[in-house]
Amino acid sequence: MNDQSLQAPAWYLQGAPHVWRPYCQMKTAPAPLAVEATSGARIILEDGRGLIDGIASWWTACHGYNHPHIAKAVSDQLARAPHVMFGGLAHAPAYTLASRLAALLPGDLDHVFFAESGSVAVEIAMKMALQHWINRGVAGRTRFLGFLGGYHGDTLATMTVCDPEEGMHSLFAGVMPAQVMAALPVDGPTEAALDALLSERGHEIAAMIVEPRVQGAGGMLFHDDEVLRRLRRMADAHGVLLIFDEIFTGFGRTGDLFACQGAGVTPDIITLSKALTGGTLPLSAAIANHRVFDAFWSDDAGAALMHGPTYMANPLACAAANASLDLFESGAWKENVARVGARLASGLEPCRAVPGVVDVRVRGAIGVVEFEEAVDVGGLCARFVEAGVWIRPMGCVVYLTPAFTIDDADLDHLTGAMRKVLNA
Repeated sequence: MNDQSLQAPAWYLQGAPHVWRPYCQMKTAPAPLAVEATSGARIILEDGRGLIDGIASWWTACHGYNHPHIAKAVSDQLARAPHVMFGGLAHAPAYTLASRLAALLPGDLDHVFFAESGSVAVEIAMKMALQHWINRGVAGRTRFLGFLGGYHGDTLATMTVCDPEEGMHSLFAGVMPAQVMAALPVDGPTEAALDALLSERGHEIAAMIVEPRVQGAGGMLFHDDEVLRRLRRMADAHGVLLIFDEIFTGFGRTGDLFACQGAGVTPDIITLSKALTGGTLPLSAAIANHRVFDAFWSDDAGAALMHGPTYMANPLACAAANASLDLFESGAWKENVARVGARLASGLEPCRAVPGVVDVRVRGAIGVVEFEEAVDVGGLCARFVEAGVWIRPMGCVVYLTPAFTIDDADLDHLTGAMRKVLNA
C-alpha cells in the first residue's frame, strides 16, 4: 500500500483486497484514486481535490457528468420501471430509442439489437454476419477480416479481429480461430493488396470490420474517408458484409454525429455504445440493414437470432440514451466539437518539440500526441494528477477526448498540463 491508500476511506480499504482492477498488473500498479463525485468536466476525489477529466471516462461522458436533463430522465424512469426482461415484453424507452436511432443513421440501418457493452455489441454483429450467410444457405463464410491497428473489444471473439500484435491480446494467440488480417487500404498499393486478398479468400469471409475514421484503442490512428469508400466498394465487389464499429466514433466525436454519415458510406451493420447514454449507464447496440435482417425473417424458428443479454434494452439506460439524443438534437454539440478541436490543435501543437514525439494530430474532439516508444503510463498519470487533470495514456500515445461541453479555461488547463508534463 502507498500513502494514499493508507489515508483512504473505509469502503476503499475494505473493498481493495477483493476488487480485480482493469488493464493493470495489480501487484505493482499505483493504487487507484478514490472518487467522491463528478460534475461537468470534473472528477472530485474523496480528499477534496478536483481533476479536470481529459478523456471523459473512456470517451463516454460527451455532455459532461451529471447533465440535469439525462439525470431527470433516469430518475423519472427509475420511479416507473428500472428493469424488465426484453423477451416477450416491450417498453417505451427501448422502442422509442430504436426508432430514433434508425431515423438518425444513414441508409436502411433500421434493425436495432440492444446489449449492454461495446464488446458484446461487436460479438452480436459478428454473430449476425455469420448467421446471415448460414440462413441464406451459403456455406464456408466463417471468417472475418480485421485490420492492423484495429481494436474491437476484450471478449474472446472480439479479440480475434483486433490487431494480433496488440499487446493486451497476444497471450491468447491460438485459443480462438485466427481471422484474416490486412492493412487498411490507405493508398493504391494497399488497396490492390486488399483486393487481391479478397479475390483469393473472399469466399470464406463473412464480413470485414473496421473502426471508421479513427482506430481508437489501437493507438488513435486516423484515416480519411476515402479508405471507407474503398472498403464499401470492395465489400460489394466481393460479396462481403461490412461492419462499422462506431463504439468510439459514434455520437459526434469526429465532428459528425456518426463517422459513416460524415463519410457518406453506409455499412451493413454498425455497433454503438460508449457515448450512447452520455456516459450515464451501460448500453450498446448492433444495428443491421434490411439485407442482413431479411435473412432472419422466416417461418423457420431455427433462422432466428438466438441471443438475448439479460439486461438488454434496460429501461434506465434507454431513458438516458433518449435524453442524450435530445441534447444532440439541439445542435449545440457540433459547434462545441469544432471549438474543442480548434483549441486542442493550438494547445497541443507545441508538443511537436518534445523529445521523442513523432506526431501531433487532431480530429474532431480528439487530440493525440504520439511518441516513438511506449510511455510510462503510471508515471505520467501521477504527474498529470499533480497538475490537476485526469489523463490516462496508452501505449505510445497521450491523448485528450474531453466532454464536448468543457469550457475553454478547463480545456486550456488540459493542454497546458500536457505541455508541462511531457516537457518535464
